[in-house]
Amino acid sequence: MKSFYQLIVAIATVLLLVIGTSHVAYAQANDIDDGPLKENELLANPNPNDDGLRENHAGNPNWITKWYGPDGNYENNGGFPASAPKDLIDEGTNGKITQVELSTVAGLNLTKSFDVEWKGGNGGTREWTVFELDPADGNNMNRGGPVDNIDTYGVIVINSPVAREAIMSPAHDDYAQIWINGEKWYNNSRWTGAAQTVLHNVTVDLKKGANVVVYRVGESGGSAYINLHFDDDTHDAVKIYPDKSNDQKSFFAEIQGFLDVEPVGKLTTTWADLKRN
Repeated sequence: MKSFYQLIVAIATVLLLVIGTSHVAYAQANDIDDGPLKENELLANPNPNDDGLRENHAGNPNWITKWYGPDGNYENNGGFPASAPKDLIDEGTNGKITQVELSTVAGLNLTKSFDVEWKGGNGGTREWTVFELDPADGNNMNRGGPVDNIDTYGVIVINSPVAREAIMSPAHDDYAQIWINGEKWYNNSRWTGAAQTVLHNVTVDLKKGANVVVYRVGESGGSAYINLHFDDDTHDAVKIYPDKSNDQKSFFAEIQGFLDVEPVGKLTTTWADLKRN
């Protein structure tokens, strides 16, 4: 009997060690805390960018579901390695708005005046609107169009009562780029593995008042998802828009009370500026 109990204890100990080890191996992600990205990092992957560094955030209640952006995807992008260096907002507005300027209040306001007019083979004219995505859906980028070789742009506005640091957790398939207030904070060509799985937790700076976030994901084939949430303290302290709005007019009605417009020309030097020069 003593030997039997010793065997049970030994088995239980081994199981606890295995569970604990696997939990540690999976329940961590690389932290990025030295942003925004510098000029030589704008199209570089994070380092390290290891598939073994992953966190399952499926139980997180803060995944963002509502976005503002073009009412359809950029299509036939040639695969995300080809599309990623291109500014598709600049292309679609003939230089009136860039994707970096879109991440500012001034650039966001310009969307009231200019639609995105991509070529017919790339989706044609897209109006700006509010759309909703299911964070649990591993193909939430498809949006009724082609399922491969697409780019999706999503915009949110974060109204923060104070300047603060926040932890941003993106999940994406494939190539993700994120700008906040005219600066690029995240660039990663590696898919995260699942719709609510995170490879990197990114420390970002939010200013008091309106913070404009532009999230772009380019897809080549297979699953296609674009998801984002912030840390619990940030979600408790700020208000994220779109909230109750469902179109462009109601979106701007929600946010007009706290927008401080800054001149587009005062943006930090960005990849879009470098490309134009």
